[in-house]
Amino acid sequence: MFNKEEAQKIKREFWITFAQEYPRKWLLYNTRIKDFSFKFHVDNKKAMVSLDIEPKDEEHRKIYFEKIESLKNILIEEYIYDAIFERNFQLDNGKIISRIWVEIDNISINNKSTWPTVFKFFDKNMESYERFFYEFEDYIRDLEINT
Repeated sequence: MFNKEEAQKIKREFWITFAQEYPRKWLLYNTRIKDFSFKFHVDNKKAMVSLDIEPKDEEHRKIYFEKIESLKNILIEEYIYDAIFERNFQLDNGKIISRIWVEIDNISINNKSTWPTVFKFFDKNMESYERFFYEFEDYIRDLEINT
C-alpha cells in the first residue's frame, strides 16, 4: 500500500504521462453547456470515460439526458458500442446526476503496466464521445427542441 503522498505522486505521474503521450486538448468541460461535461476517471479498480449531466435545475438535467437517450442507438452503433446510460446516478457524495459512461475493469493507477491500456481506452472513447457531441451539438444544446 502507498501512503497518501506516494499515491498523489503516482496519480500526478499518471496524468502527466497521459498528457505527454496523448498531447491534445480534450473537450471535457468546454462544451459551453453549463454542468454538461466529459470526464476521465481512473482508480485502483477501473478506468472510465463519462458524460456527466449535472445541472442544478432538475428539468434541464432531465431534458439533456433525454436528448442523449434519444440518440442512444446512434451513439451505441456508431461511436461507443458499450455505453451505459443511467438517468439517476448517485455520486459518492450523494448527489444525483445523469451519466453515460464506458469503463474497463482490472486496471490500477498504481500499476504502471496497466497505464498503456488505460491511455488507449481514454483516447479511443473520449475521441468517440467528442465526435458524437460535435455531430449533435446543436440538437443537444437547444433546450427548446424537445426529444
